[in-house]
Amino acid sequence: MPKRVIIIASGETERRALPHMVRHLQDCDVTVCEVRIPPRNKALDVKMAEKLIKAAWYGNQDAPPDKVILVVDLDGADPEDSLEPFRNQLPSVTAGISAEVLCAYAQQHLEAWYFADAGNLRRFLGGALGHVDTSSPDEIQNPKLHLKHLLKDRPYTARVSEEIARTLDAGTISGRSPSFKNLVNTIMNGGLERQS
Repeated sequence: MPKRVIIIASGETERRALPHMVRHLQDCDVTVCEVRIPPRNKALDVKMAEKLIKAAWYGNQDAPPDKVILVVDLDGADPEDSLEPFRNQLPSVTAGISAEVLCAYAQQHLEAWYFADAGNLRRFLGGALGHVDTSSPDEIQNPKLHLKHLLKDRPYTARVSEEIARTLDAGTISGRSPSFKNLVNTIMNGGLERQS
């Protein structure tokens, strides 16, 4: 029976894009059932994460998830410092949930992962990717703004993000983005790899 996973993320862009970026995991008997986000653009803090995790768990009792993965945007901050409040506080508030609750992160924003698959992103955009080092996508400062500039006259929306995500290769992204590789490993195996 496939492992059922629910992802908790920060916004509509992630809700629409992440299922496409991890769809390859179905070949490994892992199904990402849904991506839940805070309502009305609220911040994803520990209290909101608790509410979303409990809603995901109790709302799926016919087919409960095996794992709930919390994906946090770090905006370039240290993963250990940023994830510490979630790791310290969530175990006590989710004690009645038998699903494994784990944390993963995007080192900058989800859009940095798009630059990891430079070839497919270039094809989607129909042109060059500007002055950005795609060999180190997790180090790109403000990747969302950079992507907005590359789209020129087309506004960057969650729907456009989803279109981009559909064109990307997860294997390429995993090979070039440590934070995306950690997300995949966390979904598959549990436990966050430590950055050295």
